[in-house]
Amino acid sequence: MDGDRRNRLATLRADIRRLERWTGPARGRLSLGDPRLDSALGGGLALGQWHEIGGEGVEAETCAAPAAFAARLAAALLARPDQRGRSAVWILRRDDLFPPGLAELGLPADRLVGVCARDEAEALAVAEDALASPGVGVVLAEVGAVDLTAGRRLQLACEVRGGTGLVILRRPFGGAAAGTSGGTAAATCWRVSPAASAPNPGELGLGPPRWRLRLTRGRGGRAGAWSVEAGASGDEGEADVAHPLRLVAELGDRDLAAPAALSAAG
Repeated sequence: MDGDRRNRLATLRADIRRLERWTGPARGRLSLGDPRLDSALGGGLALGQWHEIGGEGVEAETCAAPAAFAARLAAALLARPDQRGRSAVWILRRDDLFPPGLAELGLPADRLVGVCARDEAEALAVAEDALASPGVGVVLAEVGAVDLTAGRRLQLACEVRGGTGLVILRRPFGGAAAGTSGGTAAATCWRVSPAASAPNPGELGLGPPRWRLRLTRGRGGRAGAWSVEAGASGDEGEADVAHPLRLVAELGDRDLAAPAALSAAG
């Protein structure tokens, strides 16, 4: 039995190494709207693969900031000319999605299909089916964790028709995080937390939504941390899906700059 288990683990590790080297067909990359962000990803967010987006603290349950960030990415992806006519499928664990809020982030309700899954296994199964379905450009799936086997299945589903997966790590009913095998097959891994917005110069009230992003893993890129806001254009502030994010600051540089400025002033 131990020998069989070792063989299965060796086969799984070989599959993951193959996925790490896999670049897939020419699916292209999605620009995040700033060359500094794109360069950290090797030219933009890789399409035709799946990406992990999670939060920290209470965000692991409510998942508001990670979901908003994922919606922004999905809106920008569907705005591409090669995605014309394709839809987004959002797989929920709780029936708490607010379509008007998604529309403000650029994700139109008429191109959104919502599916409420009963448990983790069903959410992952629906995600696989949706990614392999014609007419689906992006799948957003709320799950607690994705182990290496499930990650490989998701990647294979992405390869079928070039769909892009955004896995939103969420424990919708609280509790401890599900255990994983200690690795991931995701192309990128993000951690997202909310940040205070700031109004545009000369304006009052709230500005565009802001998030603190940490890229903890990026295949073909490098890790980093940034403060970003949703790009907007027009007099009404409608979502500019062609430029989904605007860089506010690189978090590491910003944290170091303040003490340096104080020392110089003294």
